[in-house]
Amino acid sequence: MAKQPMLKFVTVERDMPTKRDADVRNKDFDEIYAEYATAKAEEQASRCSQCGVPYCQSHCPLHNNIPDWLRLTATGRLEEAYNVSQATNTFPEICGRICPQDRLCEGNCVIEQSGHGTVTIGSVEKYITDTAWEKGWVQPVQPNSERSESVGIIGAGPGGLAAADRLRRAGVQVTVYDRYDRAGGLLTYGIPGFKLEKDVVMRRIDQLEQGGVTFKMNCTVGEDISFADIRAAHDAVIIATGVYKTRDLSGPGSDAAGIVRAIDYLTCSNRLSFGDTVAEFESGELNAAGKKVVVIGGGDTAMDCVRTAVRQGAESVKCLYRRDRANMPGSQRETQNAEEEGVVFEWLAAPKGFEGNPVSGVQVQRMRLGQPDASGRQSPEVIEGADYLEDADLVIKALGFEPEDLPTLWGEPELEVTRWGTVKAEFTTGATAMDGVYAIGDIVRGASLVVWAIKDGRDCADAIVDRFNNTAAVAAE
Repeated sequence: MAKQPMLKFVTVERDMPTKRDADVRNKDFDEIYAEYATAKAEEQASRCSQCGVPYCQSHCPLHNNIPDWLRLTATGRLEEAYNVSQATNTFPEICGRICPQDRLCEGNCVIEQSGHGTVTIGSVEKYITDTAWEKGWVQPVQPNSERSESVGIIGAGPGGLAAADRLRRAGVQVTVYDRYDRAGGLLTYGIPGFKLEKDVVMRRIDQLEQGGVTFKMNCTVGEDISFADIRAAHDAVIIATGVYKTRDLSGPGSDAAGIVRAIDYLTCSNRLSFGDTVAEFESGELNAAGKKVVVIGGGDTAMDCVRTAVRQGAESVKCLYRRDRANMPGSQRETQNAEEEGVVFEWLAAPKGFEGNPVSGVQVQRMRLGQPDASGRQSPEVIEGADYLEDADLVIKALGFEPEDLPTLWGEPELEVTRWGTVKAEFTTGATAMDGVYAIGDIVRGASLVVWAIKDGRDCADAIVDRFNNTAAVAAE
């Protein structure tokens, strides 16, 4: 029988308190919660059926050994569970918080498919890694021996950091270049703190620095340093810039004040959580307090924006999406969370134009789903004569991201890109047509999940180490 979680309560019915009552009253809340959390993690982990075909593992991009660390957790062997989890995932506590488990591991749990509710894999993953940090089981990277080869990584997001970790464990010298003042990329500035606490990200950055990774921040390639100089300074280079170019809106009034980009809005909010002073927030430009907020888009970034606006004290928050709920690209779990927090979703609704400057309203046109396109997805069609005006003091564009024109920005016409602007690279190794140059993550895949960037970073790092080993072997012959 599964072990049931135990909570300790102080009884108040007796006239004279006992010594046990006093002990419980004086017991630290965190200690009581830790007992409950451990019991809950063990209970959930014990529900794993240890099925012959672990669909949870096969549907995880990293192919984490989920059944193994669940079994260890169920028997209270948390340190071993952490070690198994860490072996295949560089940042398990981050994935446990932000991965769309409902579309990946948990959504393919055999117990979930049999109608008995999924094992809460993400929560257990988060718990065992947080416990590992608290207990001191997470140590700085310590390679067995140092190597002379060096790798330059452009971009300090999840892919770049995963590659840096893997390379340092192999003894390779690593320098990370990033345009922002703090490492982490979207983990730091793109994802709200209520989903991913920033100290969780910063302690991983500290771990990498303590392990010998050099970070060069506030460094924009093409301005502060050239791509050619980075190539000359290292034996290999990894491009891990992500995609930050915002898809824009068209229509009358789309350039009005009060219409802002999602990345600017989220970055501002996250900077505030670090204690930074942000002029655009102080002026009200990126502050939703007391405003009627309209977010345009249906992905996870849109969900981050609507939920941030609620927390900033918006008068109302609405989300416009041109398809229906079933076709929404964002996590259904996130959508449900937003609805519970008071966000109103206007399905099959798209902006046609904007009123006022600063913006005072969105001209909305009603849509219907037409015939499926080549991918099988139904295309939205305008319903003529069904327009209406949605009041708005702040409009946030969350329409997705596209790659920047790196060959032009970096003065590197030899860097091959696809017709979508993503860098051409092998998916297995990240190798490009330029000798010693690799590319990983969103700049290759297009806007995707953090877990895929982590996988790309790890695979690319392993490919580079293999290349270094092969080169050394040939030289020794």
